Amino acid sequence: MERFSAEQRSSVVSRVHGTDASLEMTVRRFVRGLGYRYRLHVRDVPGKPDHAFPGRRKIIFVHGCFWHGHDCKRGAPQPKDNAEYWLKKISRNKERDARAQEVLSSLGWDILVIWECQLKDLAALSGRLQSFLA
Repeated sequence: MERFSAEQRSSVVSRVHGTDASLEMTVRRFVRGLGYRYRLHVRDVPGKPDHAFPGRRKIIFVHGCFWHGHDCKRGAPQPKDNAEYWLKKISRNKERDARAQEVLSSLGWDILVIWECQLKDLAALSGRLQSFLA
């Protein structure tokens, strides 16, 4: 039995954004505050990364734990409604992410993946970004 009507589900899903999500915006503010310039969602780079630093050959992906299948508390819950669809979708997302990272690595890019759950400790986030971009 589904918990939402088709209209309710449509309303909920329509509010999920692929770009400019609050997770990305948090990372953007930190990167900008550290004095680094970046390009957003570069289409000609495999995986269309959230933040690209072409001169440094560095890429940052910001992943939502649920949508990208992270093995943390936020990523672990199994969907109850339409579970087969969502589990396949998350699996495809993970496979796509792995392929993109493999291609980027082979092209000489350094990659940092920041997970939604890691944004809770902003001091640690700042340290990771500084270490990665330096």
